[in-house]
Amino acid sequence: MASLSMDCSPTFCVPGLWNPFIIFHRQATNQIVMNCADIDIITASYAPEGDEEIHATGFNYQNEDEKVTLSFPSTLQTGTGTLKIDFVGELNDKMKGFYRSKYTTPSGEVRYAAVTQFEATDARRAFPCWDEPAIKATFDISLVVPKDRVALSNMNVIDRKPYPDDENLVEVKFARTPVMSTYLVAFVVGEYDFVETRSKDGVCVRVYTPVGKAEQGKFALEVAAKTLPFYKDYFNVPYPLPKIDLIAIADFAAGAMENWGLVTYRETALLIDPKNSCSSSRQWVALVVGHELAHQWFGNLVTMEWWTHLWLNEGFASWIEYLCVDHCFPEYDIWTQFVSADYTRAQELDALDNSHPIEVSVGHPSEVDEIFDAISYSKGASVIRMLHDYIGDKDFKKGMNMYLTKFQQKNAATEDLWESLENASGKPIAAVMNTWTKQMGFPLIYVEAEQGLALSLKLDCSGEDCPQWMVPITISTSEDPNQAKLKILMDKPEMNVVLKNVKPDQWVKLNLGTVGFYRTQYSSAMLESLLPGIRDLSLPPVDRLGLQNDLFSLARAGIISTVEVLKVMEAFVNEPNYTVWSDLSCNLGILSTLLSHTDFYEEIQEFVKDVFSPIGERLGWDPKPGEGHLDALLRGLVLGKLGKAGHKATLEEARRRFKDHVEGKQILSADLRSPVYLTVLKHGDGTTLDIMLKLHKQADMQEEKNRIERVLGATLLPDLIQKVLTFALSEEVRPQDTVSVIGGVAGGSKHGRKAAWKFIKDNWEELYNRYQGGFLISRLIKLSVEGFAVDKMAGEVKAFFESHPAPSAERTIQQCCENILLNAAWLKRDAESIHQYLLQRKASPPTV
Repeated sequence: MASLSMDCSPTFCVPGLWNPFIIFHRQATNQIVMNCADIDIITASYAPEGDEEIHATGFNYQNEDEKVTLSFPSTLQTGTGTLKIDFVGELNDKMKGFYRSKYTTPSGEVRYAAVTQFEATDARRAFPCWDEPAIKATFDISLVVPKDRVALSNMNVIDRKPYPDDENLVEVKFARTPVMSTYLVAFVVGEYDFVETRSKDGVCVRVYTPVGKAEQGKFALEVAAKTLPFYKDYFNVPYPLPKIDLIAIADFAAGAMENWGLVTYRETALLIDPKNSCSSSRQWVALVVGHELAHQWFGNLVTMEWWTHLWLNEGFASWIEYLCVDHCFPEYDIWTQFVSADYTRAQELDALDNSHPIEVSVGHPSEVDEIFDAISYSKGASVIRMLHDYIGDKDFKKGMNMYLTKFQQKNAATEDLWESLENASGKPIAAVMNTWTKQMGFPLIYVEAEQGLALSLKLDCSGEDCPQWMVPITISTSEDPNQAKLKILMDKPEMNVVLKNVKPDQWVKLNLGTVGFYRTQYSSAMLESLLPGIRDLSLPPVDRLGLQNDLFSLARAGIISTVEVLKVMEAFVNEPNYTVWSDLSCNLGILSTLLSHTDFYEEIQEFVKDVFSPIGERLGWDPKPGEGHLDALLRGLVLGKLGKAGHKATLEEARRRFKDHVEGKQILSADLRSPVYLTVLKHGDGTTLDIMLKLHKQADMQEEKNRIERVLGATLLPDLIQKVLTFALSEEVRPQDTVSVIGGVAGGSKHGRKAAWKFIKDNWEELYNRYQGGFLISRLIKLSVEGFAVDKMAGEVKAFFESHPAPSAERTIQQCCENILLNAAWLKRDAESIHQYLLQRKASPPTV
């Protein structure tokens, strides 16, 4: 049964909502089955084309399956007809379906907007429908709304007239949409200001902001106006709608949602205040805008056939957002950041036994929420980046155009994309890519060299059921570190490769640019020869990062000793690159969390101070002439790391600047706020926390509130930790941000971790009711428990969730338990040798 046209006029909680569907019956029936959740149907009727209306006599709700069966007294014959439904729904507080979002007016009055979030399976909470991506329809939407409110939907307004029954209401009618899936339908009713422009292709672009904050929409507007023509040229397919609106929503569970023509965002993913937004926020907004606008083609124009192919939508958009930001802001060096933000994050999750393939079978739609994770997004993006590199940009663009043209306004599966790219490139795309999307995990390649000429490559493989990959391998040497000396497709478990004209003193490195989705383990002689390339920076930044990250993950897996990695980390003394430091910082953070379970935690903090002090001294506190975006990011990162570790000079300066900031003498620049707040809180008392909570209350901007919320967990005193946890569930914190406050406490200290876990158990019912079925519940669990490193904690976590089921987070819970056991094994294996190494360093500090 295909639905060809839908018309809905939502006036929720008011009876009399007519919802005509033009439908075509392929076979005679006396029942119509539709998706429906939290909706009461009052009447329903079906009128065959040119015939009389037949009224439904019964509505049977299958609440478990979110369906309703409409029963008719006589058989509905094959052919076209109109189905009308009169129903009442609920404007809920669940951040899904059709829901209300709370905001405060500039005068301080609390009001509500009505907004939608339908992906994956929540259009059925707004109107009865066939709520599956492959059942596409056109939509004619009318909204009856208060006349002083803004009403928006996917398309442009074509009529606005007074509502006959109430002079305070107007009826707003929107143009008919193209053929599209239900999860992309959207409507918003509320109070908003906007800024607008036209893209060079004539598309009307608007950014809607809270009232009085139109100025904060200008940065996103500029990015969107540049991005639409970029994608049009890249895909060689025009943007298919006359307008696009980007709107900031106060209560919003995800980062953003790509509804066709009306993209919804968290405020922090869209709004930039020229004075009070930090550099990382600008970058985040640029990436999210790039991601959501890519979906207007890849996802909206061509839609995945079923949720099994979700990765195709999300992985692709997560890759191309970087291409787009690189086009708009080349100074961001964004592709190096991709490796730290997406590639290594995906490998970390994909190394677990409880990972899953990129393409994961989804039976019931309730299973969809589980796969909105780093595998679908970040691994998906990483394998597309590898594929793009393997095919080359020209053929990749050609294949994308073939795919989008062939399947526009239709649905497609992963295989359809491979076929288009194969036709464009002449390469065995499906054969190669199926090894990456249909099995989980990734290869570890051992490499040894004989006289630098003959390389022996082996996949780490034991047992009969060893997975096989087809791995595009690139090899570079110190002769030209930025060019591949050799490219091969490794399609068997062992290969011998001969490199020509390599001198004995040259280094050889696999995986140029850290593009291939695999880890490399070098023989000790090869690794030794690469270390000078880190010190003298002749190895490119992304390769320095990849080398260090591979070693760290090998240590975590027990393949090499953690002490070896600490020695390599000391080679980064001259490192200037922000992203390399960011990845080092992240790995040292993981190690610090691990060693918080020992009695030599202070020694690892000394190591952190030693590694970060030279770069901290070089950077100083204040920007120097000629510095840019990446310098600002690096300064914030380094000062935060030193401050958290208790570096004396950093702590003193942070306290001085914080005092001046609070007293209004010298306001902290946005880029310094996070590191300063973190430092003073970690080493502060109850007064410091009270000042931070006061700053939070006074903050007019959500970015500043979030900045404070994320660092509150740094406080170390047990009674203050409790105060922060209580604050997390208070009215002061937006529902979607409670997760980062509790997660911050769990990540802040050993005591915080225990307190956060107890708090979650004690408040489970409230937290679960707030987030059930969404990915925020998974995020809450992950942030709160994965830092434990005692075997029995894995058992405790498992037992708790067996008696308090969270179906949409089942895989996350398994992954967390596995991580706890891995941490415990790591600690048992390496704690003593790390302690000895740190003591030895103290006794005879290394000379640089």
